[in-house]
Amino acid sequence: MADYPVLTREQARQVDAAAIQRLGVPGLLLMENAARGVIEELTKRLGNKGRVLILCGPGNNGGDGLAIARLLASAGVDATVYLLRAGKDLTDDAHQNLGFLMASGINVLEGQMVNSWGQVFADLTDNDWILDCLLGTGVRGGVRPPFLAIINAINESSARVLAVDVPSGLDCDTGTMDGVCINADATVTFVGMKRGFLQPSATNFTGDVTVAHIGIPLAWVRSWLSDAGS
Repeated sequence: MADYPVLTREQARQVDAAAIQRLGVPGLLLMENAARGVIEELTKRLGNKGRVLILCGPGNNGGDGLAIARLLASAGVDATVYLLRAGKDLTDDAHQNLGFLMASGINVLEGQMVNSWGQVFADLTDNDWILDCLLGTGVRGGVRPPFLAIINAINESSARVLAVDVPSGLDCDTGTMDGVCINADATVTFVGMKRGFLQPSATNFTGDVTVAHIGIPLAWVRSWLSDAGS
């Protein structure tokens, strides 16, 4: 396995931005590669009868989830997709991935229409998977509504949980949470390990962690991090 770098929240964001600006790698391609990395790990764990629910927030983490839904559909796996806008506009890349799904006839349910998340997850079993694409690296401080109720309902469900990049509610710099956090069975993170994941207590939230590349050469990432720190 590659010796992946350890990244802070800000470094992870800056690496993505630098890859787009300096290498000319489109953000949509980075998102597509991230989705493929998640599907590779999910496929190893998903049983023949397991269902998949994807919960997407308004940011690029949600965009990853929308891309995952399309790629799963291309392999004949129909996922149930919920989009939680939380009163925010979608990022450009997330908006484009939503458009791809809508144009292909894949239904995306609006999360604000859900009255009880407990009922949504009530019939899930441990053969099923919930993909957490809600908040990603964006958490500083406690989780606020509507995500608070959703995270609690996910943690109370019988389904297994795969967190995309970072379990929602976890501070990826400190490895701690303030209030509530997804208790994932597995996490697929991107480019490098997040600094907070190295804290022993973080394992309670991340489960097994896999680092997936998103098409940015590791040698370039290391060089960029060295130059940024000098």
